[in-house]
Formats: sequence, structure tokens, C-alpha cells
Amino acid sequence: MSRERTVAELDAVIEQTLRDSQLVHEHAAPGRWLVDLPGTKKLKTVCGLIVGEHALRVEAFVCRQPDENREQLWTYLLQHNARMYGVAYSIDSVGDVYLTGRLPHAAVTADELDRVLGAVLSYADDHFNTMLEIGFGTSIRREWEWRVKRGESLRNLEAFADFVDPGRRSRAAGTRDDGA
Repeated sequence: MSRERTVAELDAVIEQTLRDSQLVHEHAAPGRWLVDLPGTKKLKTVCGLIVGEHALRVEAFVCRQPDENREQLWTYLLQHNARMYGVAYSIDSVGDVYLTGRLPHAAVTADELDRVLGAVLSYADDHFNTMLEIGFGTSIRREWEWRVKRGESLRNLEAFADFVDPGRRSRAAGTRDDGA
């Protein structure tokens, strides 16, 4: 049986991996790291790496508790969990959504950290807009309508254009969306 790796040994692997990946990070205390993962839909996901007695815990906040359609969102997330690598969607006591996982100390290598951080980024970013549409659809529509009425910019809501106004794309192309 191999000996347990020390916090200092694991910190050295984590630090070198983050430096090599050129990721913005903070080493808050021995065995505690915060890593900024830059995305496109979710602009930044902060991922915590916490060295425990037997495993490295991976935690990343994805979005706050949904305003609506909680069960639909949980179903969506649980269906994805079966196909995910290294982390899974979870919720806290108030319903906020996280990605969480654990790596045994022996698995903490540069390649595995890169793979798990990539998974966190992919799962947080790729599904973010869909999570917002399911859990915050009414708020998104209300904000869209408010901005349209006042002539305000829709720039940071453009990702939801087809969700809020499904006929918009066909009207912009000069076609009808009523099937005629």
C-alpha cells in the first residue's frame, strides 16, 4: 500500500498545473485553492480545490437556486450526471447549483487536474444558458420586454433571443414563422 501524500506535495502539483495552464488562481491556505475558469456563456466559474485527509475535493458554484421549474431543472441536471466525468451537479440546502467531485490523493496529477478542471468549465459553461432558461425564464422574458419597451440594449441578453422571441430569427431573415 502506498503512503499518503502530504498537503505540501499535493499543493506543489496543483500549483505547477495551474501555473502551466496559466489560470488565475489564489492559494488561500495550505490545501486550499480558488481557480478562475474563463467561459463564454458563464463568463467565469470559480472552482475550489480543497485537500482533505484522503481526497481532493472539487467544488464550483454554477447558479443560484431557480425561481421556477425547480423539478424540471433538477431532472435536467440529474440526467446529465450519468454522462459526466469527475464531477456531478449537486445542490446545497437552499437549492443553489454546484459541480462537486473528489479525487483520491493518488489521482492528483497534472493531467488529471487538467481533465477535471476542463470538465468543470465545460459542464458549467455548456449548460448555463439552458439552466437559466429553465429556472429563470419568466425573469428573462420580463427583463427582455422591459428593455425593448424602453429602447435599452439587449446585448447581454442576446443569448436568449430565440428563447424569448422564437420568431425573431425568421423575421430578421425576412421569412414568416407561421408556417405559411
